[in-house]
Amino acid sequence: MASEAPPPSSPSEPLERWNDALTALQLLQLDPHGFGGVCLRAPHGPVRERWLQALAGLGIGLVKVPGSVDSERLLGGIDLAHTLQTGQLHLQAGLLQQADQGLVCLPMAERLAPVLLAPLVQALEQGQVPPTRHSAAPTPTRFGVVALDESLPDESGVGAALAERLGVWLDLNELSPTDIHAAWQGDSESDGLQIRLSPGALVRAREQLPQVQASDEHMQALCAAALGLGIGSLRVPSLALRVACGHAALNGRSTLDADDLGFAARCVLAPRATQWPAEPSAQEAAPEQQEDTTPPPDPPESPEDSGEAPENEAEADNTQDPGPPPEQNTEPSAEDLQEMMVAAALASLPPHMLDALMTRQGAASHNTSGRSGQTRAGSQRGRPLPPRPGRPGGQARLHVLATLRAAAPKQRLRQAHNTGRVAIRAEDFHIQRYQQRASSCLILALDASGSAALQRLAEAKGAVELLLQQSYARRDSVCIVAFRGAQAQLLLPMTRSLVRAKRAMTGLPGGGGTPLALALKMAHEQAAQLQRQGVTPILVVLSDGRANVTLQGLGGRAQAQLDAQSWGQQWRASGHRALWIDTSMHPDAQAQQLAATMGASYLPMPQVQSQRMAHAIERVRRPQA
Repeated sequence: MASEAPPPSSPSEPLERWNDALTALQLLQLDPHGFGGVCLRAPHGPVRERWLQALAGLGIGLVKVPGSVDSERLLGGIDLAHTLQTGQLHLQAGLLQQADQGLVCLPMAERLAPVLLAPLVQALEQGQVPPTRHSAAPTPTRFGVVALDESLPDESGVGAALAERLGVWLDLNELSPTDIHAAWQGDSESDGLQIRLSPGALVRAREQLPQVQASDEHMQALCAAALGLGIGSLRVPSLALRVACGHAALNGRSTLDADDLGFAARCVLAPRATQWPAEPSAQEAAPEQQEDTTPPPDPPESPEDSGEAPENEAEADNTQDPGPPPEQNTEPSAEDLQEMMVAAALASLPPHMLDALMTRQGAASHNTSGRSGQTRAGSQRGRPLPPRPGRPGGQARLHVLATLRAAAPKQRLRQAHNTGRVAIRAEDFHIQRYQQRASSCLILALDASGSAALQRLAEAKGAVELLLQQSYARRDSVCIVAFRGAQAQLLLPMTRSLVRAKRAMTGLPGGGGTPLALALKMAHEQAAQLQRQGVTPILVVLSDGRANVTLQGLGGRAQAQLDAQSWGQQWRASGHRALWIDTSMHPDAQAQQLAATMGASYLPMPQVQSQRMAHAIERVRRPQA
């Protein structure tokens, strides 16, 4: 029988979380590009600055890539200043080539443009810079990435393509300088750990890394733990195994143990979790119960019970002393390792993570934008995008610098006589581009039927007030649809007025049937109208899902459910986000089925709480990485 694995340490303590962050620095020294790198989520402040100071003191080549860099500076291209000065074409190495065998630091990585993110991910994945128009062959380079995520809670993080390839994820948002002050008192360069490895220790760790062995049970436990946490990518268990092996090599071990797997679970698996681990099903628990209820075999009959006396004292002693028990296998099984890693991952999750995991799934399945609505390309205003070749005219404006950059290498060919003027052709024209974000509108469908309607409406009113207070900076609005009896009514058209929202919900009566299909139909119509106005709709349904009124306003539970399913499918086809808050006392199968049909996030909330409801809606608003 396998022994139980030791309980993992809880990284919820500030000191232990800070130790994990410093251990990640040691892994960067040992294997800078073997596990992709580190994604650090932390705001500007002393905690992040101390971690970055420790990173700069490791002696690893560190190349910073600002968000304003262009593709030629990132991948290599024309040295414009030298080319204009000499009149001859000169090329320069890109930042990714300069970071070979080192690290690439990305400040504000969440704002990195897709046109730069794609070649960066390709170079990180393939170990070479893709060819450009100035270089026909790819350039080999190996580097790790340190992505600094400075996004706010209601903003998207680092792009999914890059974040998936970064092994270690760190979150230092909850740490304060006082939390780590005691750890830095003893040594200004360490936190109880020797952050910068000595040359001899680094050589020994690198020699030990290829010799670290992982058994089939270890790999099976990593994959099972990732599957239990809802991680679908096979790249993640592979990165977790690489991180665990690096952690073992740092500690001079040739085989993985619980500490190595626990660190990988906390820093690789837990931040990527998308669901709460499921409890064992009744079918799985039944065989175990049958095994446990099997009566043990009868013990052998002693001489005293049989009425026979032992022939001598030696025989009596041998009868009473059966000898030492046989040695048992003390190696933990794959199930024990999986339970240990899942426990370590759950211990590292922040509070209220369950709601976030449940609401993230439905929101991630849609391609709409987040807190500020859909993105659209424009040519007049918005966030600047990299210029592209094109002819100016109408609303398209000429990008002067990009046009001169394109014309500079061709001046000697175009000028037969040196006239001192720059020769520009139509093929050199580049135009400016901008990215605009449309505002979003929250369509709140309130179930005003039943005896608990008054309580639901009171809490929903509090949630709407909280949302409206936060919507002014985002230029977002709220639309309320109430349904009860045999009809659904537009209680409040699209507005950002807190006074109007309070006044509209104050006089709403409760009770009657549940015309859920009519409510979904009206919400769909409002969403189509908002879409035509350039506003991104987001639907939140507050109901138990027990529809009993058809589209014609007649009774009939079966037909009412079919009508609701039909309009739920139409909402899913529209591609807009949705959140279903189940208000029944226990999670209802009908509500879960309707939420799945709509492609909505599902969140059971028997006792509606305005603050919790507002947080859940905000998680659906924000874009998913």
